[in-house]
Amino acid sequence: MPVYISMLRGINVGGHNLVPMERLRALLEACGFHSVQTYIQSGNVVFQAPRNEPVALSRKIEAAVLREFGFPVSVITRTPQDLGRVLQSNPFVKEVKSAPAKVHVAFLADIPPADAAKKLRGMATTAERVCCSGREVYLYFENGMGKAKLTGSVIERVLGLKATARNWNTVSKLNEMALQSGG
Repeated sequence: MPVYISMLRGINVGGHNLVPMERLRALLEACGFHSVQTYIQSGNVVFQAPRNEPVALSRKIEAAVLREFGFPVSVITRTPQDLGRVLQSNPFVKEVKSAPAKVHVAFLADIPPADAAKKLRGMATTAERVCCSGREVYLYFENGMGKAKLTGSVIERVLGLKATARNWNTVSKLNEMALQSGG
């Protein structure tokens, strides 16, 4: 059975949209997914499911979370092959070696229009660097994400797409989990 990685946006942040990971795992098992694992409290899930399009799996999880918890969340789903490409395509190789927590990847629901990606790149500064690549936006926050102006909400607004960001350590760990699950 294929392995998938889903990332839920905006749960368990600042005491809002609380989703205990144990309940999330049970919910996804009830949806027919297998070998469900979560990583940290921010909505990272690795699981096996019958072959399906990642977008369809995202919609299924969004609907289940809305039914179970009563609030909407955006879900972005990728395959292990997708994550492997993300890791290989990182434009911030030097930065990952010295400060991996300052490198982030915003996973997008689709490929952004060229003019929107250009506008986002135009918002970059020396302290907040951006590289758009397909359905991902690589970010380097010299001063950390806590002070960043290029937040997930800004990226979504500028690109007109759903997005959720993860730091490099989390992306690497999700890839490792997916590979260990048979992906």
